[in-house]
Amino acid sequence: MNSVSAGILYLVFGNVIAVFSDVLVKVLDPDQPIFQFVFFRQVSAALLLAPWLLWSWRRHPPVALKWHLLRAHIWAGGVCLMVIALTQLPLATANALFYAAPLLMVPLAVWIAGEAMSRQKVLTALMGFIGVLIVLRPTEVNWAALAALGVALSLALNNLLIKRLPLQQPIVQTLFFTNVLSMPIIFALACWDPTPWQWQLLWPAFGSSALIMVYAGLCVLAYRKAEASKIASAEYTGLLAAVAIGAWLFDEQPGLPLLVGCLCIIIPLAAMARGKGRAKPLTEPAA
Repeated sequence: MNSVSAGILYLVFGNVIAVFSDVLVKVLDPDQPIFQFVFFRQVSAALLLAPWLLWSWRRHPPVALKWHLLRAHIWAGGVCLMVIALTQLPLATANALFYAAPLLMVPLAVWIAGEAMSRQKVLTALMGFIGVLIVLRPTEVNWAALAALGVALSLALNNLLIKRLPLQQPIVQTLFFTNVLSMPIIFALACWDPTPWQWQLLWPAFGSSALIMVYAGLCVLAYRKAEASKIASAEYTGLLAAVAIGAWLFDEQPGLPLLVGCLCIIIPLAAMARGKGRAKPLTEPAA
């Protein structure tokens, strides 16, 4: 197997695993305490990352904590919205709206990072926006759909703020701080919620975090194996996996609007990723 084939295989496998992480969220009762679940996910991620963090700490002392702090709180809000979206929307619909993140990055990159606007970026954003509208079907917009778009916005902002972090900082530190620095406010909100602590949420929270860690590791392996421009399109198999797994586990039947909307989102993103010569994973950073 050549390096490109291996890289594609890693990405396909990783994106399927990431969808199963979403499945562990979707099986929760919509009335479960959201802040407790998010706090348990944060604790799980911190425990999983701690050994690698200790190994890298001496070589690379943590810096740029103010940007980590900002990203952590944006991400914590996104995870809370993700729980709402996944427990109330079909798996494929929620994932399709999550994929609006790179579309939102186009105007945000111009506003926040001062990047130049190109014709390709404008066309990608417009076509993707049409795809989001097709998936949403504005007559059916509800709070869960808006929550999914909130997840996409949090992903877009976090991806852009990565540029504020030092290049030499290990990925494990970034993932660790993304989870840990927002733990105090999430813990406070969980305590404020009058619902008694639901300790059974520890297991799906730990499983969801562990699966996302596996996805992140496979992405690193994939992009080290081959040039991103040659394999990045494999990232979008995650949306196809969400459609298939939703039909398999939750008896969700994807309609024509969902499939057309997904194509409108995926095709321009895949074209832009190949044109750039590099791409970034679109799913959550081990939250």
